[in-house]
Amino acid sequence: MFNNNKILVVIPAKGTSKRIPRKYVRLLNNKPLIYYSIDIAKSSQYVDDVVVTTDDFEISSISEKLGSSVIRRSVELSGDDVPLEAVVYDSMIQKEKLTFDEYDIVITMMPTSPLLKTETLDLAIEKFEDFNVESVVSVVEDKQLSWGYDENNKRYFPNYIERLSDEELPLSFRETGAVIASRRGLINESSIIGNHVDIINLSHEESVTVDDYDDWWVVEKYLQKKKVAIVVNDNDEIGNRHVNNCLSIASKLVDHEFLFILNEDESGQDLLTKSGFNFKVYDGDDELMGILDEFDPHIVINDILNTSVEYMSKLKSRGYFVVNFDDLGDGAEFADVVFDSLYEHDLSANNVYSGQKFYVLNDEFYFQPQKVITQDVNNVLIMFEGKDSKHLAETFTDLILSTNYENRINGIVDRGYENIDQLISKYEFNPSVQIYQNVSNVSDFIFKADILITSACKTMYDACSLGIPTICVCQDDLETTHVFANNSNGIINMGHIESLTKQDFINQFLELVEHSDLRIEMNKKMTSIDLKHGFENINAVIQEEYRNFVMKN
Repeated sequence: MFNNNKILVVIPAKGTSKRIPRKYVRLLNNKPLIYYSIDIAKSSQYVDDVVVTTDDFEISSISEKLGSSVIRRSVELSGDDVPLEAVVYDSMIQKEKLTFDEYDIVITMMPTSPLLKTETLDLAIEKFEDFNVESVVSVVEDKQLSWGYDENNKRYFPNYIERLSDEELPLSFRETGAVIASRRGLINESSIIGNHVDIINLSHEESVTVDDYDDWWVVEKYLQKKKVAIVVNDNDEIGNRHVNNCLSIASKLVDHEFLFILNEDESGQDLLTKSGFNFKVYDGDDELMGILDEFDPHIVINDILNTSVEYMSKLKSRGYFVVNFDDLGDGAEFADVVFDSLYEHDLSANNVYSGQKFYVLNDEFYFQPQKVITQDVNNVLIMFEGKDSKHLAETFTDLILSTNYENRINGIVDRGYENIDQLISKYEFNPSVQIYQNVSNVSDFIFKADILITSACKTMYDACSLGIPTICVCQDDLETTHVFANNSNGIINMGHIESLTKQDFINQFLELVEHSDLRIEMNKKMTSIDLKHGFENINAVIQEEYRNFVMKN
């Protein structure tokens, strides 16, 4: 009831449907289509009674199970040519006879609008606060350059005087059928709308109606849409790798709503601004939790390296499904899923999925061809992620220059590299060496390389996907645990930098330069590894584990 007005919702549902047979009883996202309109109406804070008018036994049975009253239509009201007004009027009269009372407001809700929100229905009802309003109809803004057809003259004509952009066109609306609400005195066999009409303007999502199979597919996608929060760190120490990883995943999950939440780093914010994804910046856990509470996601993805028990407990206490990437922290055991393409975990943990099959390539690598190995080495790429605090890019450039190799050397360092100007000036007058910082088209550099020098990081996977012969040097103890860096995968692993002699590196480098057969063998091993389905593997795990999570909760 609203302001002492008793409210009836009438849901018309015929058993036959031309474009989608048995439409109202078909399962849409595991529920019959008729379920949604009944649930929307029954969830309203103002609606007193809900009645489904139908000529079909199955619709009648399902509707009653869902808590709705049912009016069985007479034969006279069951034909395809019977006007909607007559059906609504009959339902109102019959329902009033059963309740021995009259309604004040009667709302027609077509069950083809399953995405209507209960809050929107209530807003439509609240418009009757104005006593001058006789009816309220749901519409969607529909500004466009439209054309009509003159049957008499057999010609098309524009429904506009001047061609204008969408922004310049006058306001125009299209009825959706989701809500047609009127005061009871205006309802009769030939009309359900009065003269003084107000509108409720729906969002694009709420306005979608299920008229054909294409609509059905669209609505099901909306119903399955999840809100996903991605918490990601980005700084000079770790570079942009984590933000790029999350962007690669989010760009492929177009069915869902994303919010990136990151620490106060300008470079990460620049990347997200260019990507078009929504993001917010946080400073400390309290602010982060506030953002999450406001967004209220179904799923939280963490790509922040090691998590703590305290942090994970806060997430789980809020009921989120939590997915962590590259997490070796104490909080990892509390995640629903942990993906780690590099580090080896205790595989007895049921929530851990590790190995190269869960690595997601950046989009640019999907469009690069695989490397064809040539006799000569004309291009060497040296690339170390993060700050490269041990200045390995410089060290290995100098070592290669000390050999008889005279062709191109490209060096790529991250934005966190210290003294970049000094590094560039050091090789300024050497035409063979070029230093780049924080490049955006890294796949082009890797593809052009005949040999790559890098650390035991995810760059190995990028190189492997293109078949680039790679020498790997571990920057720290943790990188020595990255088991992918081995000969069986086409990678020469020279171990920890602290135990590597200059001469050992030079010998290995020259052997690779001088023996194309060795590079061809490495290339074959690399290109035999499937690294282009990491997203599909991750998505399959998340979907399965999320289903289990929902069933348990």
